[in-house]
Amino acid sequence: MGKETAQKINKPRAIRRLVIWYKRNSAVTSIVDTAASSAATASNVAGNVAGNVVSSAESVVNTASSVVSNASSIAKNTLQPLVFDPLNRLQNNDNILNRVEESQSKRIWIAVDGMGGDYAPGPILEGCLEAISRFPINIKFVGKIEKVKDAAEKIGLAELLENEIANNRLELIDSGEPIGMNEEATAVRKRKNASINVAMDLVRNNKAEAVYSAGNSGAMMASAIFRIGRLKGIERPAIGALFPTRDQTRPVLVLDVGANTDCKPSYLHQFALLGNIYAKDVLQVQKPRIGLLNIGEEECKGNDLSLKTFELLSSETSFDFGGNCEGRDVLSGSFDVVVCDGFTGNILLKFLESVGGVLLDILRSELPRGRRGKVGSAFLKSNLIRIKKRLDHAEHGGALLLGVNGICVIGHGSSKSLSVVSALRLAHSAVNHGVMDNLNQLQKLQVLNS
Repeated sequence: MGKETAQKINKPRAIRRLVIWYKRNSAVTSIVDTAASSAATASNVAGNVAGNVVSSAESVVNTASSVVSNASSIAKNTLQPLVFDPLNRLQNNDNILNRVEESQSKRIWIAVDGMGGDYAPGPILEGCLEAISRFPINIKFVGKIEKVKDAAEKIGLAELLENEIANNRLELIDSGEPIGMNEEATAVRKRKNASINVAMDLVRNNKAEAVYSAGNSGAMMASAIFRIGRLKGIERPAIGALFPTRDQTRPVLVLDVGANTDCKPSYLHQFALLGNIYAKDVLQVQKPRIGLLNIGEEECKGNDLSLKTFELLSSETSFDFGGNCEGRDVLSGSFDVVVCDGFTGNILLKFLESVGGVLLDILRSELPRGRRGKVGSAFLKSNLIRIKKRLDHAEHGGALLLGVNGICVIGHGSSKSLSVVSALRLAHSAVNHGVMDNLNQLQKLQVLNS
């Protein structure tokens, strides 16, 4: 059998395999059939072209890939509401935090520490302007006004900034320099005009309903405690972060992920109470299942902190305690809230952030090379994009500081515009669901008054 004959046989066979695979993973059958037929025809033409066989085949297969890509685009735009695709709800508009009837929500004011973060104020401002156009929110942007305007000029947002100010959807609030990432959290007591303090005062004085900062997280927690105070009965606030699970519609809330490196059993008990309220209000879980992060499922496992905390959680009647949660169970969807000390939680958070990037690199390296890879990528492109969004920590944006008397969202120090948008979406969702009203009800529990 000659080389050209083998090419004729192998190319349609490879394409048919891809089509069969895709049919099993999507309901867009008719359009994919058309695309596959066009690709097969193009491949046959490539085999019969006289002259430079390799060059001609490459050109025609590229055309086939274009046809498949166009078919995929048509499928996405016209049949998306009818398609059952197990990946079609990964971190898109169907995300649990986006299930807010925004058209019926009043616009709320959110104070933003515009100087906090590694790249502030430019990306922070860019994210705020994007969020204003997407959600029913207004922004009080706190920072050194001259620096903010200079940053807006550099990134080409000066005109949009002025328009939003004129429309009364964004207000610039002057402040001093931010608390540096390497500074002690107690610096907030000495520098009253620091940007995070000015932003926190807006919440304290009821000029904003939530505050967001990507700056020094310790300074933000200290500022929140000094400026707006803790909830009565809560000894230590906790940072709660949302992790993805196997069920893309049901993330798990993990707390604490960094506010308290050393904890007492009573702290973890209070974290569970806070997490239970958040899961009910924001995640809309009717009866959240609480888990205690531990090295084994058995109640006799763990260190002294774990053993004593297990006793407290087991005797609590105000929530559903599901027992110990091993590391492999955190992302399983078996628990809605997982509590741990801040030292362990922060390691878990940073590890998860790295996993997304590693998995995406593995996927890229395993995709076929050459002509087959181009055709395969046309089928997989939209799926890969959604997987990336699901694993990318920037899509989750920020974490709530629970236990203080106001809604505070802490962003990652390296936050850019996408992370800011996600964090502001989280802040809006927390306000819209009346989280603070229900957290204040915790004060009535006997355990917090004893």
